[in-house]
Amino acid sequence: MTTLKVIPKKLNGIVTVPPSKSMAHRAVICASLADGRSVISNIQLSDDIKATIEGMRAFGAVILHDGDTLTIDGVGLGTSRRSQKIDCNESGSTLRFLVPLATLFEGETRFTGKGKLGQRPLKTYQEIFEHQSLRYESAPTDLLDLTIEGHLKPGVYEMAGDISSQFITGMLLTLPLLDGESALKITTNLESKGYIDLTLSVLSTFGIEIDHDKEYKYFKIKGNQSYQAQDYEVEGDYSQAAFWLSARKLANEISVEGLNEDSLQGDREIVEILEELSKQMDERVIDGAQVPDIIPIVALVAALSKGTTRLINLERLRIKESDRLMATQKELVTLGAKIEVVGDALHIEGIPILEGGQEVWSHKDHRMAMMLAIASTMCKVPIIIKDTECVKKSYPDFWEVFQEAGGEIHEWNMG
Repeated sequence: MTTLKVIPKKLNGIVTVPPSKSMAHRAVICASLADGRSVISNIQLSDDIKATIEGMRAFGAVILHDGDTLTIDGVGLGTSRRSQKIDCNESGSTLRFLVPLATLFEGETRFTGKGKLGQRPLKTYQEIFEHQSLRYESAPTDLLDLTIEGHLKPGVYEMAGDISSQFITGMLLTLPLLDGESALKITTNLESKGYIDLTLSVLSTFGIEIDHDKEYKYFKIKGNQSYQAQDYEVEGDYSQAAFWLSARKLANEISVEGLNEDSLQGDREIVEILEELSKQMDERVIDGAQVPDIIPIVALVAALSKGTTRLINLERLRIKESDRLMATQKELVTLGAKIEVVGDALHIEGIPILEGGQEVWSHKDHRMAMMLAIASTMCKVPIIIKDTECVKKSYPDFWEVFQEAGGEIHEWNMG
């Protein structure tokens, strides 16, 4: 199912959103580092979560899958392995969370990956490794091929907060297990703060204590801590719910279930953003710095909302699975939207309906593919979407759910 013809139809019915990929990554890692057995429920095996599971197995955790449940016998820090290879596929979270964790174990760790993963920034870790004279060897290729070896030392670490919160999470997962106290200083504005809240929440559940100031500029981490085995249920994912909530805003009769209204997930902001887009106003400004993953679907809704919308502070969209800034503008314009890229912003003039009738491309980016699916419900005539299988990265059964909600798709032979 690579290329699909999607017939414009309104969706209806009840959609139960999949579990949070962000929380699942963190829970799998924490359980795998604990000494004892944990049970993680409400898990969906997207490609990204599979990559993290295989990574923790490489470190010695025993992970069994049964339905939507993982039973994990953690490795603690008692297992010594001479070397391990971890295929991160296209998962930036897997890579950035596991690079510092690998220094907790003996021997070298080689990280490989696919797609654009090798082009996504890693300089933050490279500088730390070089400063501590640890092995850090990256092959001169666009594909990820990184080998590291050595043990991080407790101490004071400085890290920018406007590149990716994944680096901060990686260090917060690792530093409590070192044999001395550490501190993490954030040197710039912290973007995607919601992801750090998720990290701190899951760490606390698994017995790890981290202190920080109100501004999230300074984290104090006691050493010699240990992860405690827990039973943990993953809550519903707001970044995936965003597609269905947006579909509802676009006159599809969709009910969305499985969400925690008190969730710490940053992408819960989609609720407030859709309310803002519902207001009758000539011009609105929406800051996307904290919620880069939901910007493609937000751009679609803005393109079909009255007035002018400016989505600002979108520079990090350029270093996702695709250049989402350019991809979002290009594909929605192809369907008839009025959108311009201005620096690191999208300027959008709302129209009532999309023309459709064109071939568009997911850019092999899961969030682009799902956004284009929802866009089809607002097109006059069918559209063709290329490379639709990329949804497996985060939402493996998206197309099945889309059909169950009334969407009509047909496999398409490009000839």
